[in-house]
Amino acid sequence: MPTSLVRRILPVTAFVAASVLLLSACAGSAGDSADGDGTGEVVWAIEGANLAAGHMDPQTSQLDVSGMVQRAVLDSLVFQEADGSFSPWLAKSWEVSPDSTTYMFELRDDVTFHDGEPFNAEAVKANFDRIVAPETASKQAASMLGADFYEGTTVKDEYTVEVQFSQPYSPFLQAASTANLGFYSPKVLEESADQLAAGGPDINVGTGPFELTEYTPDQELVYTRNPDYTWGPDGAAAAKFETLRVELLPEASVRAGVVESGEADLASNIPPNLAVDMPDTLTVDSVEYPGLPYSLYLNEKYGVFSDEKVRQAFARGIDIDAAVEEIYFGQFPRAWSILGSTTPGYDASLEDSWPFDQDAANALLDEAGWTDRDSDGIRMKDGKRLSVRWIAWTPVPDDKAALGNAIQSDLAQIGFEVKREVLEPGAYNAQYEPKTFDLTDWGFSGVDADLLRSHLHTDGFQNASQVSDPQIDALLEEGISTSDVDARAAIYQQLQEWNAQYTAIVPLYSPSLITASNDTISGLEYDLYGRPLFYEVSVG
Repeated sequence: MPTSLVRRILPVTAFVAASVLLLSACAGSAGDSADGDGTGEVVWAIEGANLAAGHMDPQTSQLDVSGMVQRAVLDSLVFQEADGSFSPWLAKSWEVSPDSTTYMFELRDDVTFHDGEPFNAEAVKANFDRIVAPETASKQAASMLGADFYEGTTVKDEYTVEVQFSQPYSPFLQAASTANLGFYSPKVLEESADQLAAGGPDINVGTGPFELTEYTPDQELVYTRNPDYTWGPDGAAAAKFETLRVELLPEASVRAGVVESGEADLASNIPPNLAVDMPDTLTVDSVEYPGLPYSLYLNEKYGVFSDEKVRQAFARGIDIDAAVEEIYFGQFPRAWSILGSTTPGYDASLEDSWPFDQDAANALLDEAGWTDRDSDGIRMKDGKRLSVRWIAWTPVPDDKAALGNAIQSDLAQIGFEVKREVLEPGAYNAQYEPKTFDLTDWGFSGVDADLLRSHLHTDGFQNASQVSDPQIDALLEEGISTSDVDARAAIYQQLQEWNAQYTAIVPLYSPSLITASNDTISGLEYDLYGRPLFYEVSVG
């Protein structure tokens, strides 16, 4: 398929709670192409990397794939619509105090977990309290729940619950719409909470449209239709097919192959180089992630990146445009800011503000005192080489390996050595936790710009750059305590412009979740992150 035929389902950029187009991947409704009689099987191929390494629980995992697969099981209090507004889900209605410190939810009274336990205010309290409990060791979900700002959840009556924060916390409704703050059966939390990360049938038990009935680590997950489901978002009821089989296929070429051959009905995590060659019998949709682009995090507390001029030279010495265009076939836009272009609050004024310029990079390194060269052409200062160590989490797909090679090559031209180490999770964490590395890499999806708090606040759990600046902390704290849309936009604009100068994070490109689907299914939709939703899917 030519590049121009890969459909890009792009969000509308405007600073509202979220404003993303949520479009169907197939023309017409489910009823147009299938009878939706509750039978049949949908096979979905995904990358699924590291799920078996303790990432089956979105309440404790930071990996996108955890929420992507467990959305089938875990429902949320509210649903975030395409225009950024919130609609009822497990909560029928809610009230927010004027100062955004208290959220009162009236819950549905007809919801049950897959194990027969009732969903009620006690279940909400049990889940939220579990997320912030120290023994749970949750980072992302705990941060989304306000972390230290979370004061507790109070059961007002059987179906009324109040969530309190010690200070205004405006991002809470958005957080409450995600699988990270979804709900497990209280019985599971009481008896099997320590098994949730490993996961499996009778462990990952929620109220969702599907029940996890089989799990073979590193191979597949099998979800079976919940016939009693009547409480989905926007009136969604029980699924129109019986089985959702999720095949875990780390090799991108294999995922592309199974959807092309018809062995799978849809495949996600398709890289651009394969997406552009998909046959026109498939629908290929590309949904750009909101959030923090795929970026490099420069550790200023460990080595040479303590010097701002070195950090700036590093960023200016990489031909990001050329590398991203060549490796991603024009499908992923080059990033200019620590918020992606489809994220509410994105500062478009930063575009083209720090282009590739090796002359400028060389001048900055000269100013920083790295004026000598060794026999390899690497810059020297005080007898030391200008060398940094980049740690990466395995598996590293071919596209990121190619991008890493391009970055190393570009920087070598200005005498800047980059050594890359691809590490297994245990070895990676052994260096990440004490921050004994120079740089690392990842992208982070999120609809609310508050995601920057975890990456830039002194106490942020993903502050790989080790930024510690009282002024930045104050801005991040002001961002969560301000409910005015324009005021929040101004705060996050300041943060983006600060990073463009300070260079704690070097954004590279804004990835998309690319999904290819066959005409064997209809009614496929996507959430705000580009993850497939199956509420209206029928098997044809």
